[in-house]
Amino acid sequence: MVTIDPALVRWSVEEPDRAGRPLVVLLHGVGSHEGDLIGLAPYLPQDVVLASLRAPLEHGDGFSWYPLSTPGAPSAGAVDDAAEAVLAWLDGLGDAHPTVSLLGFSQGGSLSLQLLRHAPRRFGFAAVLAGFVVPLSPDADPDTAAAAAARDEALAEVRPPVFYGRGDVDSVIPVAAVERTSSWLEEHADAEQTVYPGLAHGVSQEELVDLVAFMTRVANPAVLDETDEAPVA
Repeated sequence: MVTIDPALVRWSVEEPDRAGRPLVVLLHGVGSHEGDLIGLAPYLPQDVVLASLRAPLEHGDGFSWYPLSTPGAPSAGAVDDAAEAVLAWLDGLGDAHPTVSLLGFSQGGSLSLQLLRHAPRRFGFAAVLAGFVVPLSPDADPDTAAAAAARDEALAEVRPPVFYGRGDVDSVIPVAAVERTSSWLEEHADAEQTVYPGLAHGVSQEELVDLVAFMTRVANPAVLDETDEAPVA
């Protein structure tokens, strides 16, 4: 059983300023740590509270959410364990935040989508940067396979907002995993998918601009996209 250590969570604001504000949970990539994605705080909407979690497993000089196996196709059971650990940590927060959303990079992105599967109505949105969706295990026993399929069916009914950004020269996430993720999102989410030319396994300034626009739009659907025309008076 893996757990999230509350003492290691990095917050964007001090405790007295957190309650009553939307929460965005940051999930770092493999080999990184809780001090990584919190660096995005100055660039993201300032009305939200960010909580950057440390993954529970040691990996090199950093940490991972689940053991590495086949690139882009980890053991679903191990990812489920990590998702349950994050959900347990969230339970400990009670009702301090009106909404909770997810932002994950790479392995943290795969965990974000797995969290949507486990609790499709719990999250306001998920932002997946250079990540992928975990495939359903072909070797799972019938009960486990049926439960996983039922979770995907429930998610497809909700279709939560998802931002999926990736670079077209990302050599870390296999093409098969990217294609799987794109198709899966079309079936299970209200997804905004963008490919950034020349971007490798990272996050670009252009992607951050698009991410902020997505977060603003999801929080306030009345906000017009830049491409939308303003209504004529």
